[in-house]
Amino acid sequence: MPSLKEIKSRIASVKSTQKITSAMKMVASAKLRKAQYNIDAFFPYQELLLNIVKQIMDLGESIQNSPLTKQHEIKQISIVAISSNSSLCGAFNSGAIKLLKETIEYYKGKDCKITVYPVGKKIEEAIKKSDPGINIAGTFTHLADKPEYSTASNLADILTSSFIQRHTDRIDIIYNHLKNAAVQIPTTEQFLPIAVQPERNSTVHPDYITEPGPETIINKLYPKYLRTKLYAILLDSSAAEHAARTMAMQIATDNADDILAELNTQFNKQRQQSITSELLDIVGGSEALK
Repeated sequence: MPSLKEIKSRIASVKSTQKITSAMKMVASAKLRKAQYNIDAFFPYQELLLNIVKQIMDLGESIQNSPLTKQHEIKQISIVAISSNSSLCGAFNSGAIKLLKETIEYYKGKDCKITVYPVGKKIEEAIKKSDPGINIAGTFTHLADKPEYSTASNLADILTSSFIQRHTDRIDIIYNHLKNAAVQIPTTEQFLPIAVQPERNSTVHPDYITEPGPETIINKLYPKYLRTKLYAILLDSSAAEHAARTMAMQIATDNADDILAELNTQFNKQRQQSITSELLDIVGGSEALK
C-alpha cells in the first residue's frame, strides 16, 4: 500500500497535469472559434463560385471538354492526405491515417502507381513507417498549422499541373470534416478530374450572354475553383483538429478530477488508518505501564 507521502506526491502531479490540460483546452477552444470564423467568412464565397461554375457549364456541352474534367483510365493516383503536425487531439490523426491506408490498399489492388502529398507531420511519419515504398511528393507541413490561401493556391496549382501533364490520372483528398464540435469525420473527396455537375433547372433556364465566351470564362474559373476548394478543405481540417483537441483536453481534465477524487479518498483512508494505529499504540503502551 502506498505511503501518505507517495499519495500526496501523486495528487500534486495530477493537479499539475490538470492545469496543463485545462490551459491547452482553452487555447484549442480559442483557435477553434477563430477557425470557425474563417470558415464562415470564406465558405459563402466558395459556394457562390461553385454556383457560377455550374451555371456556366449549363450553357453548352462543349465547355465540359476542359482537360481538367476529362476522365482517364486510372493507372497513376495522387492522394493529398491532411493531418495535424502535433498530437494530443484524440482520434483526429488516427482516423485520417486509417482511411489513407485503406485507400492505398484499394489502389494497390488495382495495380496503380501511388503518390502521396502529405499535409501534416503525423500522416507523413505514418506513411514513412508503414509503407516506405510509397512515393511522397515533397512535404507540406506548413499548411497544417495555419492554412493560407496563397500557399494553398500553390499546392492546388502543382496538383493541377500534374494532372494536365498526365503525371497522374486522378487526385483525391483525405481529411477530417468538422461535423460539429464533438464529431470529426474522416472523408475522401475527388479533387481532379473536376466532377461538378451542371446546374440543370427545368423551370428556369436564363439565357446568359457571355463575353469573351463560356469556354474562355470556364477555363479561367476552373483553376480558381480548385484553389478555393483546396483552401476550404484545409480550413475545415484545421477547425476539426482544434475541435478534436478541445474535446480531448476536456476529457483529460475530467479524468484528472476523477483520479483526484479517488486519490483524496485513498489519502483520507490511509491517514485515518495511520491515526488509528498510532492511537492503538498509545493505548497499548499505557496499558503495559499499569
